Amino acid sequence: MAVQTTAASPITDRERHAAAALAPRVSLVIPAHDEAPTIAAVIQAARLALPGLGEVLVVDDGSTDGTAQVAQSVGVRVLRLEPNRGKGEALRAGIAEATGEILAFIDADGQDDPAEFPRLLGAMTPDVAMVIGSRFIGTLYDGSITRSHLIGNKAITRVFNLLYGTRITDTQAGFRLVRRAALDPTLLRAMRYEIETELCLHVVQRGGRVVEVPVTRAPRGGGASGFETARDGLRIMRRMVVGRLLER
Repeated sequence: MAVQTTAASPITDRERHAAAALAPRVSLVIPAHDEAPTIAAVIQAARLALPGLGEVLVVDDGSTDGTAQVAQSVGVRVLRLEPNRGKGEALRAGIAEATGEILAFIDADGQDDPAEFPRLLGAMTPDVAMVIGSRFIGTLYDGSITRSHLIGNKAITRVFNLLYGTRITDTQAGFRLVRRAALDPTLLRAMRYEIETELCLHVVQRGGRVVEVPVTRAPRGGGASGFETARDGLRIMRRMVVGRLLER
């Protein structure tokens, strides 16, 4: 299925300078489950994009293919969870262990391009609490998302905006930055793919400003997604509704 939106523009000098200034204060957290073929390339590309990066932490979520060993071979810290617990638990563990003022997240499957990190950091001005790398205002290459996942993502985002009065285009993006001060990690409860939505609602509920920048999205470099459309879609919807009810 051919799906393509507006292409992301080249990284500007301003974005590069902003990224260089902020990089030492950034902890990059990469959740990974059976991503040995791509994890090293993701780490190396992030280091090239962000010279002086403060910390890289890979959370190996019960992998059986040597993901942790590959990550360790390129010199990063690896936190191992056994057995596989889910993306939400992996990211929560990474947030708890990370030391940076700014937390950066990217998936280990190679679908997001770490070279675009300067664009996200360029948007992290002092008044911004979260920057989302949105696939839906950038470029989706052929094979980067299935039709069912595209429809599901759009529906989830629409419901989130209706519930929380926001205008976000990609609540489920795994490529994002968030200020540690904008979160209370003790309130995070997500176990699976509802973690992205939970991060959004926590920032919004605490009055944080969320901005989005366009990014590119490529097909997976290996492995397989563990996202289950019905099961995880319902979990995400329930988390949004419960979060809104508890806020009142």
